[in-house]
Amino acid sequence: MKNRFMSRIGKKFEELKREGRKGFIPFVSAGDPDLETSKRIVLTLAENGADIIELGVPFSDPMADGPTIQASSQRAIENGIKITDILQMVREVRKATDVPIVLFSYLNPLYRYGVEKLAADAADAGIDGVLITDAVNEAAYVASQILGRNGLDLISLIAPTTSDERLRRIAANASGFIYAVSRAGVTGAQKETGSAARELVERTRRVTDLPIAVGFGISTREQIAEVWQYADAAVVGSAIVAEIERSLESRQTVERIADFVRGLLPAVAKEPLEI
Repeated sequence: MKNRFMSRIGKKFEELKREGRKGFIPFVSAGDPDLETSKRIVLTLAENGADIIELGVPFSDPMADGPTIQASSQRAIENGIKITDILQMVREVRKATDVPIVLFSYLNPLYRYGVEKLAADAADAGIDGVLITDAVNEAAYVASQILGRNGLDLISLIAPTTSDERLRRIAANASGFIYAVSRAGVTGAQKETGSAARELVERTRRVTDLPIAVGFGISTREQIAEVWQYADAAVVGSAIVAEIERSLESRQTVERIADFVRGLLPAVAKEPLEI
């Protein structure tokens, strides 16, 4: 299925294709360890090679997430972080960078906020897409229509256990890109990616021309290079979030994240972002 519109996400993947590159998509929980540091982390990721950034919406019952991301989400909840705070943070980030930003969420927080209101407010803030981990079938269709009317992409998850029939249904509602989970289970760093992700990408390419990103467990330069051989982008989440957690006592979070990401990818020569 073709995109109904060309979002900033779509333009980014076209840019990557023209340049013969593959994408790097880091994930962080919004508001962890605090809102100001979170903003600086996003800007640092943008400075150091992020093509798209996923911002996790804090949620008390993140079923798809492993203990590392659950802990980061809990820290943000304890800080009182709400969706309105995240949107304001993105507005401030937008003064310094146009890197595409995706909200990573579950349905429950979006329903509490109001999906129609969220779509309008997110678009106004500069969000480019929303990944809803537990939106399937009718819920995914409704979300895709609401988001699309506001110029936002619905990013959908697929897994090695997803049937071909369900792949077609998911692809019909998705836009921007498809997020392929490298394995069954929850998020968390792993030593090897295995063949399941490659096979899933091959199956998905038969039903959609959308770009495909692979995530869940990608944590090293070698794993990113492997994913880039067959997918359009690699998503790194738990490894970055774990580095944030390790930095809490030193209060050198932003510097440590910059160093960590430079170790994953070649540094991108850009002027420092200021807001």
